[in-house]
Amino acid sequence: MGSRSLDRAKAFADRWGFQKAYGSYEELVRDKEVELVYVASPHSHHYEHARLCLENGKHVLLEKAFTVNARQAEELMRMAKERGLLLAEAIWTRYMPSRTILEQLIDSGIIGEPVSLVANLGYAMRHKERLVKPELAGGALLDVGVYPIHFALMVFHSKVVKVDADALFSPEGVDWTNSVTLTFEDGKLAVLHSTMLSPTDRLGVVYGEKGYIEVHNINNCEAIRVYDADHRLIAAPPVPEQINGYEYEVLSCMRAIAAGQTECEEIPHAETLRVMKLLDAIRAQWGMHFPCE
Repeated sequence: MGSRSLDRAKAFADRWGFQKAYGSYEELVRDKEVELVYVASPHSHHYEHARLCLENGKHVLLEKAFTVNARQAEELMRMAKERGLLLAEAIWTRYMPSRTILEQLIDSGIIGEPVSLVANLGYAMRHKERLVKPELAGGALLDVGVYPIHFALMVFHSKVVKVDADALFSPEGVDWTNSVTLTFEDGKLAVLHSTMLSPTDRLGVVYGEKGYIEVHNINNCEAIRVYDADHRLIAAPPVPEQINGYEYEVLSCMRAIAAGQTECEEIPHAETLRVMKLLDAIRAQWGMHFPCE
């Protein structure tokens, strides 16, 4: 466990049973026994801290949003490939078994051809410092808005040809709440919403010609229900129990490292970069820029 304060690091390590605590990130990455570093600092520091790890020969599991912008993401990916190190995005919904269940249902044709989807995620979080400060790359989009976007891209795979976005901003200039519509090259449409002002139902719904699929809690799937065109429940496959949900991304990293890979198959660099470019395009429409850019 690494922190900028040894006391905080020790307290966290004692609470959760870590064997080691480091009073600086530099001390952590110099430890030759450390193989993989999970970076979960504020968005504004993802690039800096991931770069520190890569420069010191450490594999990296980097929290979402991956970086502040696509330019930073591309630089980190270049560094990882040059050094033969794993660099993976810690967007846990990409690794969870519920993703495979949803894909199998869609591929089975149970709802026919998917034509559109809606997804939302929100929590009452305006009191959290890291979310309200522009210097920490705050706002709803990079913190919770990434989940509806990833949900849409896991269902629809063609190129996004149009992005329409709007937002309500805080006095500090970060998005409190937002609405994003993605139009895909094959004519599909995704309508997405995220907010840090209030809880939402966290629902994702994929609509097809013969019915629709509900994903309850797109942040950490609790149930999947399939309905026919007459709104009758026709399937409800069980979602596997989990330890805490994070185990799937860690196991994926372990497999990738053992295979000498620089990316995880569940979320390859190209897909992470696709998301980052969408986030850049959305913020460009709003004129929302961060001091760290």
